[in-house]
Amino acid sequence: MKLFDGGRAPNPRRVRVFLAEKGIKVPLVPVDMGAMEHKKEAVATRNPLQRLPVLELDDGTILTESVAICRYFEELHPEPALFGTGALGKAVVEMWQRRIEFNLFGAVAYAFRHIHPAMKEWEVPQVPEWGEANKPKALEFLRIFDTELAGREFAAGDAYSIADITGMIAIDFMKPARIALPEDCANVQRWYKSLSSRPSATA
Repeated sequence: MKLFDGGRAPNPRRVRVFLAEKGIKVPLVPVDMGAMEHKKEAVATRNPLQRLPVLELDDGTILTESVAICRYFEELHPEPALFGTGALGKAVVEMWQRRIEFNLFGAVAYAFRHIHPAMKEWEVPQVPEWGEANKPKALEFLRIFDTELAGREFAAGDAYSIADITGMIAIDFMKPARIALPEDCANVQRWYKSLSSRPSATA
């Protein structure tokens, strides 16, 4: 088993944080995305979308998409449960994972990919207006999320989950996307500070 990894890029990092929380060690194959190595044969033959991360199992089976890879490891190593427990718990984690993925993580990614000069070769065509349009979308969701976090410690309730990982990484990604975390979102600030202090955050 080996994991083709893209360094500080959000999706590869999401898997590394997840694995760190689980205490799972997987051999990494570093891929220099800045040098466009994810477009070369080693990755392209395993993932035609030429994106990272890519997990290759011992029998040659390939898994891509960060949350799918995390789900695979959740099934192999169910403790600690990072996708929730019980029917309701799993549904609530899924709900918040998707909300954060689409309304925050996705909006920040679109802003970065369509505005940052370094992404001109990656995002063709780069549409700056679309990038700018996503900035207020991210901020609007953060204010909604701030209200939700007033009554709980973590994104989906009382336990840390994949939804928290996605949210933390999205907020980290706001800096290169040139989106400031609103100072009036005190609950988000508290939640983010707590997540960032976990050992897994440095994975």
